Amino acid sequence: MPFDPQDPDFVADPYPAFAALRANGPVHQHPGLGLAVAVSHAACSEVLRHRSLGRIWSDATPIEQFTSFNLLHRNSLLENEPPVHTRLRKLVSTAFLRGHVERLRPWVEKLSTRLVDDLAAAIAADGHGDLLAFVAAPLPVEVIAELLGVPLADRARLVPWSNAIVKMYEYGLPADMRAKAEEAASEFVAYLRELAADPAPDSLISDLVSVRDAGDRLSQDELVATSVLLLMAGHEATVNVIGNGVLALMRNRSQWQRLVDDPALLPTAVEELIRYDAPLQLFERTATAEVTIGGVTLQPGDKIAALLGAAARDPEVFVRPDVLDVGRNPNPHIGFGAGIHYCVGAPLARVEISAALGALITRLPNLHLAAEPERRPEFVIRGLRYLTVE
Repeated sequence: MPFDPQDPDFVADPYPAFAALRANGPVHQHPGLGLAVAVSHAACSEVLRHRSLGRIWSDATPIEQFTSFNLLHRNSLLENEPPVHTRLRKLVSTAFLRGHVERLRPWVEKLSTRLVDDLAAAIAADGHGDLLAFVAAPLPVEVIAELLGVPLADRARLVPWSNAIVKMYEYGLPADMRAKAEEAASEFVAYLRELAADPAPDSLISDLVSVRDAGDRLSQDELVATSVLLLMAGHEATVNVIGNGVLALMRNRSQWQRLVDDPALLPTAVEELIRYDAPLQLFERTATAEVTIGGVTLQPGDKIAALLGAAARDPEVFVRPDVLDVGRNPNPHIGFGAGIHYCVGAPLARVEISAALGALITRLPNLHLAAEPERRPEFVIRGLRYLTVE
């Protein structure tokens, strides 16, 4: 087997295994995962862009036990192909284009400063603080909640729902965690139906309710699925870019100092942190026709995954790929996907990550690791349990 996604050593640092695979070819069969895996940048890009490879949703089974989880994915922008995807993307993008990202930018920057100041206060009081708990975790959920118009009193419910649901994307999940994912999905669906019935003015949910295209509009199930996708994708990815990224900067002190000395590097630093330790390591596609990727021929129904972390360290594309370089330019990473499924929330994610980094280098320029971090045991969604700093 090319690698064992349950192996703690692999989860701690998958990049040597990816390099070994890449040296032996761009695509490999992985019997343990039951699919082919692309490991070169070119092959991963082709997997994400090729129109004979699509996001073909298969319901979680037994179907009667996963009613809400399956509803969220059947109606998701991410899990559909044209013409359904084209219609959903146009409606969702129209709502997003009503200035929501720029409207939120000053608010996100103020929020980031407040959260970093909370971290600074904890460090002053205790000598250390958890950057994930004080900054990385609350920032994206507050931003998505503000975007959707979720009342302040309800926002603490969103993260547990998201955390439970995304566990379903891992391989070999035990039955009790699958049941918790469905329970969370059911509660989330019910909550968003209530929210959509009386949305906050000027919120994205209000725009998703009202957006039209030649008389077409999102169904209630599509609106709920879109809102959940924005939270799960936006929250999980941003938390882990900030967590993985600050850890990388702490371990590459010269790059942290470079950023402190020159905040104008923030835009390139954001892209480099997404590349260097990808928050999403694997993204699946299913063949809809016979197609050959990297010398491996797939038949209709066969699955293949782009290993985004492997693509991000390909020496054919990135000079010194294992080196963190906050000024790296160009940086053609595919951390936000590619093709028609390119992340619709990428502009907002960039604003959040840049705001968090900017507040950290400004308010806590002498930040250091206070203890070795503990990594979460999952492979697909790569992140930390905590990141203790001083």
